[in-house]
Amino acid sequence: MATWAKENLPRENGEMVPMQVPIIVSASRSTDIPAFYADWFFHRLKVGYSAWTNPFNGVKGYVSYKNTRFIVFWSKDPSPLIAHLDELRERKIGFYIQYTLNDYVKEGLEKGVKPLEYRIDTFKRLVDKLGVGSVIWRFDPLMLTDTIDIDTLLGKIDNIGNQLKGYTEKLVFSYADIALYRKVKSNLEKNGINSRDWTEDEMHEFAKGLAKLNQSWGYTLATCGEKIDLKPYGVEHNHCVDDALIIRLAYHDKVLMDFLKVKIHPMPSLSIFGDTEPLPPDAIILPNNTYVTRGDNRDKGQREFCGCMKSKDIGEYNTCVHLCEYCYANTSKQAAALNYNSHKNNSRSETITGK
Repeated sequence: MATWAKENLPRENGEMVPMQVPIIVSASRSTDIPAFYADWFFHRLKVGYSAWTNPFNGVKGYVSYKNTRFIVFWSKDPSPLIAHLDELRERKIGFYIQYTLNDYVKEGLEKGVKPLEYRIDTFKRLVDKLGVGSVIWRFDPLMLTDTIDIDTLLGKIDNIGNQLKGYTEKLVFSYADIALYRKVKSNLEKNGINSRDWTEDEMHEFAKGLAKLNQSWGYTLATCGEKIDLKPYGVEHNHCVDDALIIRLAYHDKVLMDFLKVKIHPMPSLSIFGDTEPLPPDAIILPNNTYVTRGDNRDKGQREFCGCMKSKDIGEYNTCVHLCEYCYANTSKQAAALNYNSHKNNSRSETITGK
């Protein structure tokens, strides 16, 4: 987990406390802030800081937003963000949205999410406001159960993918690791879901089928946190907190570019023979006839096969009330519901739980 330099800064009550001062914020891998806590988050952004409780030691920590230049939002229902987009623009804070848009409606694995048609419409509304590239489609996780096989999943993805054509550049997916997460295994068993892990052969079979579907879409295909190499099917390893995308969206922000160790270069000119020097393999081409290279920004504190760059996550576990049957972020549905009720009773608290 990434940590940032700390400064002694005042809380609302005047007490001076050490606060992490991140430039890039993740909101959040631990819960769905846009769906359930958007008003809280934007109030805390205005106040200038929020607090969170470390899940490993129970110690409260503080995060200041005074230097924040970019936010990565994660959500299954980012529609509440629409009312706050102007606030981000006024604060000159860039952002993009990792939008998990699954279809487990028939199987009842995501009973708390809104209807599929609403979620697809929300995706399109956001892209109409923000532009293609600012909203990334995730189908995550890919579940295998006694009622869901590979063909079922490909059919679900085909349906959504056809409707999102022209609205997204990328599809990110991951294979459910049931055995790896005891909470997930326990939650599924409690709710009578007969699920199983993927074999390596099945992973290849799915990727091959997805690549075939993608012939009509042209999306970038990428896995999240997966070891397996699926390059033969055109599948990359993703960087969900992605410095390349941040650069594309916010290259005009010098402070942010300096943090990302960006160097700007003019595009090479044509030689008298009509060719140009090749660009570096990691070059990012910008629209102003320049390209950039950048340093190694990977977050070494994440999982082994996670490609994310350094950010500060501000969410807390046991707070998401989508109540998905496979949830890794809640110990139980009851714990999440109790914390959400606590939040509603004190929705402007320093912490997301209102405690």
